[in-house]
Amino acid sequence: MTDICALLAKLADAHGLSGYEDDIAGLLKAELEPLVDEVSIDKMGNVIALRRGDGPTVMLAAHMDEIGLMVSHIDDEGFLRFVPLGGWSDQTILGQRVLIHTRDGKRLPGVIGSRPPHLMDAEERKKIIKIKDMFIDCGATDASAAAALGIEIGATVTIDRELRRLGPDLVTGKALDNRAGCVMMVAALALLQGKQVKATVQAVGTVQEEVGLKGARTSAYGLAPDVAIATDVTIPGDHPGVTKNESAVVLGKGPVITIIDAAGRGVISPRPVLRWLRDTAEQRQLPHQLQVGNGGTTDATAISITKTGIPCSVISVATRYIHSPVEVLSLSDLEQGAALIAAAVESAHLYF
Repeated sequence: MTDICALLAKLADAHGLSGYEDDIAGLLKAELEPLVDEVSIDKMGNVIALRRGDGPTVMLAAHMDEIGLMVSHIDDEGFLRFVPLGGWSDQTILGQRVLIHTRDGKRLPGVIGSRPPHLMDAEERKKIIKIKDMFIDCGATDASAAAALGIEIGATVTIDRELRRLGPDLVTGKALDNRAGCVMMVAALALLQGKQVKATVQAVGTVQEEVGLKGARTSAYGLAPDVAIATDVTIPGDHPGVTKNESAVVLGKGPVITIIDAAGRGVISPRPVLRWLRDTAEQRQLPHQLQVGNGGTTDATAISITKTGIPCSVISVATRYIHSPVEVLSLSDLEQGAALIAAAVESAHLYF
C-alpha cells in the first residue's frame, strides 16, 4: 500500500520548474520502475512508463512541472529581477522565500522584496505591487558578488516550502499542482500490481503543462492511445471568495470527474468516457464529484485534439489556493482518486 502522504511530500518538496523538470522526472521514474514493464524519458523530457496488456491502450497523464521564476537581470547592487514562468498572482508571490538554482546544482536562498509601503504615498498603498516592481534579495552586495555565488541570467527560481499537515486529513505545500496528479498515477499503478489487467497502460509524467500543455501534446502524438485520463487538481468552492456557482466541488468528498473545463474551451469529455468513469465509480462505490469548469485547462485539452482526436477526461482532486505556495488538499481525496483510476484501467476493456 502506497504511503500517500510520504510520496506527496517527496514529490511536492522536490523542485521542477517548467522546462527544467529533471529532478522530479528522476524521482518519478524511480517510483514507476517497480510497477511497470519499462520506463523511458523522451526527447522532450516526458517520463513514459509502459505496462503491457492485450486490450485497449489507456494513457494516464500527470504534469510534473511547477510554476516558478527565472532571473532576467542582475542589477549593480546585486538584486535579481525576474520573470514569472506560469500563472502567478502578483500579490501571492511578494514576501516569499525562494531557492535560486545555479548551473552547478547549488540552491541558494533568497527572498522576494519590493519598495516598502512605509515609503509609499496614499495612492500607491491602494495598488497591488506588480511582479515587474519586485526583486529577489540573495544577500549579494553587488553584481559581481551575485556572479561569484553562481547566479546568472536564466537561473531558475522555485518556492522554498515543505509539505505540512493541516488537520487530520489536509496537507499544505507548494507544487501540489500537480505533484498530486503524479501521486495518484503512481498509487493507481501500485494498486494494479499483481492483478490481471487487459488494458495496456501508458503512464506519462508530462513536462511544460503550465506554459502551454507542451509535453502532453508531444507524448500523446507519439503514443496514440485509445483513451486517456489526465490527472490534475481543480478549484473547489468550499472557502470564502468562491461561490458554489463558480465551483460546486469540495475537499474531502472524493475525486472530481471533469465534464467540461474552461467553459468548453478546454476538454469536452465524450459521453463514452464519462460513462466509463461514472459507471466504474458507482459500481466500485467510490465517492466522486462532477465538475463543469469555467477556469483553466489541463493536459486533457492537448491530448484530446492530438492527431485525429483522443477520447479524454480528467480525474482531479479539489485543491485550495492553486498557484500559490500554500496549496491545500485532502489526502483521502488522493487515495480515492488513485482507486478510481486503477478501477477505470481494470474496466477499460469493457468500454473501448
